[in-house]
Amino acid sequence: MQPVASQVRFLLGDRPVYAARRMLVPIGYGLDAILQNAPLNSAALPADADGYRLQSVPAGRIDHLNRDFAGLIASQPQIYARHYIDMALGHDGYMAQFSSKTRATLKRKMRKLADAGGGILDIRSYHGPDELDAFFKAALPLSEQTYQARLLDAGLPGNAAFHAEAQRLAEADNLRAYVLFLAGRAIAYLYLPVVDDVLIYAYLGYDQASAHLSPGTVLQMHALKQLFAERRFRYFDFTEGDGAHKALFGTHQVQCATVFLLKPTLANRALLSGQRRFNAAVEGTGAWLDRIGAKARIRKLLRR
Repeated sequence: MQPVASQVRFLLGDRPVYAARRMLVPIGYGLDAILQNAPLNSAALPADADGYRLQSVPAGRIDHLNRDFAGLIASQPQIYARHYIDMALGHDGYMAQFSSKTRATLKRKMRKLADAGGGILDIRSYHGPDELDAFFKAALPLSEQTYQARLLDAGLPGNAAFHAEAQRLAEADNLRAYVLFLAGRAIAYLYLPVVDDVLIYAYLGYDQASAHLSPGTVLQMHALKQLFAERRFRYFDFTEGDGAHKALFGTHQVQCATVFLLKPTLANRALLSGQRRFNAAVEGTGAWLDRIGAKARIRKLLRR
């Protein structure tokens, strides 16, 4: 596998304050491999690569990395819970996982958004190859305005290669996509490729101005009801990275990590050492803000 331009980031919350560019070979775990705790199959490191970016390494295998990738230096693991839904539960079984209070809250959010739309939820599905142009026409302008695109560079791609891949997936019935509209205007989208009957939570975005209506939550609830009804899928994989949305909707979780493995150059040693010191300072400051009750407010300000 060829190396790709990657960033080793210094993050303040979700906001990068510094990023160092490295050419890294990406290696990632799928959900099946994580659940099986399978060993990592390393690709040969090309001469022009600075190292590897390991994604969703099962936490239990982190201690094996020095043996599996001898001669490289490892970053501090970014540990997170990888959430997923066991689709074998069925919709009724899934909803039973929530407390009565949470179920009431979710229903209230759906009703509130429906009331704002004149009594109906305008949610449209785009699964077939002939429906993709309409999906991208609605979703791409919204994606460009979202928090995910502005701060995380994680908006819905609009390039020709991504469109071609979406077309290929749709032709094989391996794509599920949705857009939520309010008064004829797109306010949330969800894009889910399917790999080996596992739904991949690839892209979700919503209009910040409509956040008080919980459009992402409402769209997720609607999509899950349809997906359960198909009785085809084994898991809904929320992929790497933790978050309140994933924790709310997931039924299970497994501890994973993102780890950078770099060649032991002086520059790389300085980079990873600096990142560790920065992370320690952020963690200490976050703990102090939490003690004085200001952490949530500061996090909200950072997202603007």
